[in-house]
Amino acid sequence: MAALKLDQIDLKILDAVQRDGRITKLALADKVGLSPTPCWMRLRKLEKAGIVAGYHARVAMRAVAPVATVLMEVTLASHRQADFDRFERVIRDVPEIVACWSVGGGVDYLLKVMARDIDAYQRLVDALLEREIGIDRYFTYIVTKTVKEEVALPVADLLPVQS
Repeated sequence: MAALKLDQIDLKILDAVQRDGRITKLALADKVGLSPTPCWMRLRKLEKAGIVAGYHARVAMRAVAPVATVLMEVTLASHRQADFDRFERVIRDVPEIVACWSVGGGVDYLLKVMARDIDAYQRLVDALLEREIGIDRYFTYIVTKTVKEEVALPVADLLPVQS
């Protein structure tokens, strides 16, 4: 599939809907400098291309209940493709693991875990170890304060420079 070429209007649309997924057609059109119909057509094109992958509410979890956010480094005992596949299959089904990245360097995965408290986190880790999904070592980092956590991606800043 050929990559969709984005212009400045597309970038403005992406920025606006990332910051406010509930923005009205009229407000979006006004914000990007188009009339509503062409603006809406562009947004639909971005959705169909898979560039806009969805719309979500951002929940301030700590306003709902106290939670522990934990970053966890995981190294697997064996590095065959089947080992990675087995680990990833299990991790996808654990709701407390809200993000998982396969990384290069000294560890295999970095996970973001949200648990009721540290005891609940440790019970989760114990359950993962009991399942024998190949975890050799893990390191735990308790998040004590969120300094920055952006949900809006800097799309325009990440695009290749046009010459």
